[in-house]
Amino acid sequence: MNTLVALCAVGAEHVLGNEIKHLGYKLSASSKAGNAPGRVTFTGDDDSLFRSNLCLRTADRIFLQVASYQARDFDQLFDGVYAVNWQDYFKKDTKVIVDKVRIYKSKLNSEHSIQGMVQKAIYKKLGDVWHISSMPESGEEANVRVYLDENNALILLDLSGTPLHKRGYRTDGGVAPLRETMACVLLQMMMWRRKIPLHDPFCGSGTLPIEAALYAYNVAPGLGRRFALENLAFYNPQRALEIRKEEASKIRTDVEVRITGSDIDPAAVARSQKNAEHACVMAGRALQLIGSDARVIRPDFTQADFAELRAPYPEGLLLCNPPYGERLGDEEQAEKLYRNMSGIFTDFAGWDIGVITSHKKFQECIGHYADLLKSLKAGNLETCFYIYKEGKNGDSRRTRKTQARNS
Repeated sequence: MNTLVALCAVGAEHVLGNEIKHLGYKLSASSKAGNAPGRVTFTGDDDSLFRSNLCLRTADRIFLQVASYQARDFDQLFDGVYAVNWQDYFKKDTKVIVDKVRIYKSKLNSEHSIQGMVQKAIYKKLGDVWHISSMPESGEEANVRVYLDENNALILLDLSGTPLHKRGYRTDGGVAPLRETMACVLLQMMMWRRKIPLHDPFCGSGTLPIEAALYAYNVAPGLGRRFALENLAFYNPQRALEIRKEEASKIRTDVEVRITGSDIDPAAVARSQKNAEHACVMAGRALQLIGSDARVIRPDFTQADFAELRAPYPEGLLLCNPPYGERLGDEEQAEKLYRNMSGIFTDFAGWDIGVITSHKKFQECIGHYADLLKSLKAGNLETCFYIYKEGKNGDSRRTRKTQARNS
């Protein structure tokens, strides 16, 4: 069995953990306890190395854990890295890079020194095994990452390469696009299912509707790209092709899906349509692997001001990433937009609503308290996901207007 570490947005660990379990893999005790923000550790068979990269929608990267040990000084750090059979992972011309070091409450606290020591130990081991004085480094890059948590060293080998949110279908993201993996986190937090109509009134580059469509049609998100794993010595291309075919066979083209998006900017609509077309072509090529000429239908995108929209169905999900200060270039403009958004609670009565934004005054501006708040951090951007749920039998809790705390 292999131990793998999946990275995700901080706050999305539970969602990713559920995805991993759904794939049939077992979470570690530490991940069940939620002890590592932004990381989920799990175990899986050899297929899991490729399948997790191919299928996980909310993971940003997948690493193979090659060592875990106590490292209170540089000798222990070196010896632990040297003990790894790196010759099983790398080809003789691989260029090995220790790309990042993360330190938490450890005696060793110099990222640069740790990085250099780990690199030295890897090349020392490879040189001793292969009887060479230096690596040619003329081949593909392989990245190694180090976590030092309370003096425990985790040595990780990157299996993903380019971050997994880069599915390969988005050629133009516009200004400050939502990550594809984050879009999937939001869909899971809203417990969205394909039978529920979905609309994004600020579609931007189409990420939310496109990811919803891939989920609804059961298209594995990584079918249109390659992974760093494919450059490693133990990669089995024949088995990887079989896994791709297995996942392609799971694509559903016989289901009814009502997914739409709109934007006031015609360029955003055109961008969304183009990206959606690329995503559906990706799915079509995957289907061709199994001899199918079936097609995945792309979401519909139209030009419209959100204030002009009305719910096309009695129930559904309105999910969006509206412009904020950075994207509008002005905090005052963002607050004005959020105040104008208050009409969606009337125009989409009966619908669940989810809004993600980094603006701290969102609830105050829109005039409604959310039923549930989820803090999410991807990279350096701290955001909050505001969830407004319709109660059973039409008993809507989100009709309560925001009031002062002490009123």
